[in-house]
Amino acid sequence: MSLLQWSKRWLITVLILLIFLLGCSLTLAVDRLDDHTEENLSIHLVRLSINPVMLALEQNLHQLTSPEVQENVRALAEEQGIQLSYVGLDGTILFSSDPSSQGEHIHLASALHYDLSHAGHANHGEDVVDMAFPVLHAADGIQIGNAIFTIPKAMVTVQPSSILPYLVAGISIIIALILGILLLTMHRKIHKRLLSPVHMLQQHAESILKGKYDKPIHYKHADEIGELYAMFDLMRTEIKYLSEQRTKQEQAQKELITNISHDIKTPITTVKAYIEAIMEGMCADEETLMEYMRIMQTHTDKTAQLVEDLLLHALQELGQISVEPREVYSGPSFEAMLGSFGHAVRMKGLTYETPESVPNVLIRMDTPRIEQVLANLISNALKHTHRGDAIRVHTEVEANQFIVTIIDNGPGIRAQDMPFVFERYFRGQASPVSRHVQEGTGLGLSICKNIVEAHGGRISFSSKEGQGTSFQFSLPVC
Repeated sequence: MSLLQWSKRWLITVLILLIFLLGCSLTLAVDRLDDHTEENLSIHLVRLSINPVMLALEQNLHQLTSPEVQENVRALAEEQGIQLSYVGLDGTILFSSDPSSQGEHIHLASALHYDLSHAGHANHGEDVVDMAFPVLHAADGIQIGNAIFTIPKAMVTVQPSSILPYLVAGISIIIALILGILLLTMHRKIHKRLLSPVHMLQQHAESILKGKYDKPIHYKHADEIGELYAMFDLMRTEIKYLSEQRTKQEQAQKELITNISHDIKTPITTVKAYIEAIMEGMCADEETLMEYMRIMQTHTDKTAQLVEDLLLHALQELGQISVEPREVYSGPSFEAMLGSFGHAVRMKGLTYETPESVPNVLIRMDTPRIEQVLANLISNALKHTHRGDAIRVHTEVEANQFIVTIIDNGPGIRAQDMPFVFERYFRGQASPVSRHVQEGTGLGLSICKNIVEAHGGRISFSSKEGQGTSFQFSLPVC
C-alpha cells in the first residue's frame, strides 16, 4: 500500500471516529436537557420546611381539639407555606389546615407516602407533593397517627447544575473540531512535505538513471526530508563527477591506444626498412651494417619500452603490478643501474653527473622495478632538456630512508600542470626548446609512483618554471 493510500484510509477512519464522538456529545447534551425538565426533590428541604409545624403539632397533640391551638398551628403552617393534615390510624382527618376537610376519611394505602420519590411520582403533573410522617406518642413512642404535609415542589426541589453537562459537551465538540482541523492540516502537510518531495525525488532519480546529472536537487525546508535531499544531491554530484572522470578516462585510453599504435608503428616501420635494405645488399661494408644494426636496436628498444609501459598500465588498472622486494645492498645495485644510463644521456649531448659513491645500506628492493623507475625519471628528464644541459643524480641516507634525487636544468613544469604530474595519461606542455616532450604515453610517472609506494616509499618533485625540475623517491632502510 502506498503512503498516499495509507494516509487517505487513515484520515477516513479518524473522521468516522470523530463523527461518532460528535454524535455521542450531542446525545449527552440532549439527554441532560431532558433530565433538566424533571424535578430533583430533596428530603432535607422537606424536613426543614415541616420541622417547625411538626414540632408544634407534637407538642400540642393533647390540646389539638382547642380552636386556639388549631389556629396557631394553621398560622404556623401558613407561615411556612405548607398545608397540614393530621390523620388518625383509622384514616380520619383529625386536624387540617383546611377546616372543611376535618372529619373526613381517606384511604391510607394511597394517601400515605413516606418515600419522597414515591410522593413526587404520586403527584405527577401537580405543583405540590404530599409527604407523610408518622406521629408518635411522646411517652411510649407508639405511632398514634400520621401527619400529611402538602408542600409546593418549588420549596423542596433542587435545581441541577446545567453548566457542567453543557460544558462537557461543548468541550467535546471543540476537541472534535480541533482534531478534525488538525487531521486535515496533517493530511495536507503529509502530502506537501512528504509525498510531493518523495515524488520529486523519484523524478530526480529517473533523471539520474537517464544520465542527466546537471539538474541540482534543492529542498527549502531544513528537516529530515531536507537532509535526504542534501544527501541525494551529494550523491548526484558524486555520480556526475565519476561519470565525467570515466568519460575522461575512456577518452584518455582511446588517445593512449592511438598514440601507442602510432609510436609503435614508426619504429617498426623503420626497423622493417633497414632490414629490407640489408637484405637487398645495400650495406657495402661492415661499418654501415653495424650502423644499421644500432639504429634498429634503438627503435627496437623504444618499441619494447612502449609495450612494457602498456603492459604495466594494464596491470596497474587491475591492481596487479608485481613487486617482489628482496634484501640487497644499495651501493653496488644503484651504481650498476646508474652507470647503465650514462651512455644514453651522453649520446643526447647532455652532461650526466652521478654520485662518486652511493651509500651502501641494506634495503628491500625489487631491482628490475626500481631500475624501471630510474629509467622513467631519467627518460623524462631527457625529454625536457636539450643539448648542453645536465642531468644530475644524488643519493643519500636520511631518517632511515635511502633517497634518490634526479635533477635537470630544463624549462621546468608549469604551475598549472603540477597537480596532475602523477596522474595517468597526463603529458605536460612541450619545452620551448624541445618538440619531443609529448612523446610517450603519459603513464611513466604514474607507474613510478605505484612501484615506489609498493616498496613502502614515497615519490615527490619540486620544480620552478625556467629553472629545472627535481624528482625524488625514497626506499626504507632495513
